[in-house]
Amino acid sequence: MNTASPSLFRVLRHLSGEEFRSGQTIASRLNLSRASVHNAVRQAQALGVEIYSVRGRGYRLAHPHSWLDAEWAAAAAKDLGYRLHVHDQVDSTNSRLMALGQVGAAHKTVLAAEWQTGGKGRRGRSWLSPLGGGLAFSLLWRFSRSASDLSCLSLAVGLGLVRALRQFGLSGAQLKWPNDVLHEGRKLAGILIELQGEALGPSLAVIGVGVNVRLPEALRGAIDQPVTDLMEGLGATVDRNQLLLECLRQMDQVLGHFEQDGFAGLRQEWEAHHAFQGREACMISSQGEAWRGRVAGIDETGALLLDTETGQRRFYSGELSLRAVPA
Repeated sequence: MNTASPSLFRVLRHLSGEEFRSGQTIASRLNLSRASVHNAVRQAQALGVEIYSVRGRGYRLAHPHSWLDAEWAAAAAKDLGYRLHVHDQVDSTNSRLMALGQVGAAHKTVLAAEWQTGGKGRRGRSWLSPLGGGLAFSLLWRFSRSASDLSCLSLAVGLGLVRALRQFGLSGAQLKWPNDVLHEGRKLAGILIELQGEALGPSLAVIGVGVNVRLPEALRGAIDQPVTDLMEGLGATVDRNQLLLECLRQMDQVLGHFEQDGFAGLRQEWEAHHAFQGREACMISSQGEAWRGRVAGIDETGALLLDTETGQRRFYSGELSLRAVPA
């Protein structure tokens, strides 16, 4: 199922997490047929939204949902200098925003979506998220420096996300080099950065962020690594509009610092939140070689430092893991 029906999001926004609402009532309010409402509910369920359907009573969301409020969020983001656009459905927020950037979209343009049909993850992977169960957005940031000078950008963005999640009460949020956010050792959020620019600058960065808000068990089984969500971490429903705004607020501070002074002033704070700092781990390099050692931190370029039996090594890409190290 690659596209949503025209009525899907309209129907979803009329469902309640507290009371049943009949298909006839929803159909009348939206000027739709009852069959259209029924089909929209069926499609939402197929996309991971848990909806109770009881004959004679109607439909109810199994859990309260905070659908993105385009008008409120855009106004709140404007106060921080962002131009925020909210879409019900896109193929990929990163792909769409990169295309807009290439035709002149302004600095600090943000694109958020309720659902991505082709969400992208790192190293060519897909980003899987149920409809309404995650927060997916991309931020366009224009730098005066060249793309080659932005090697630490994903680290700065990760730090901004950890700050935002801690503001929401998730004190245990941690970083995993180079671009994941963890909670209790499981992936909570990911970052994908795509760059374009001249050799000497300026450059354009599209920063894609995906945060797991509520993941159903069926989807967790389809993901090839341990994952968690904010509902599990906080034990409470999260308002995704407020979460988006807090992420943008913290990004504004971190990226402003990064653009002005580089990563040096953020490095110590980043290492303090690194889940693997000082631990024995295994690094699988981009060439497929496995190196075991103790994680010593990161250098000024964002490279991971690993103390091995043959000395300290720097890695600019690769997969860091604890699972490959014998207990």
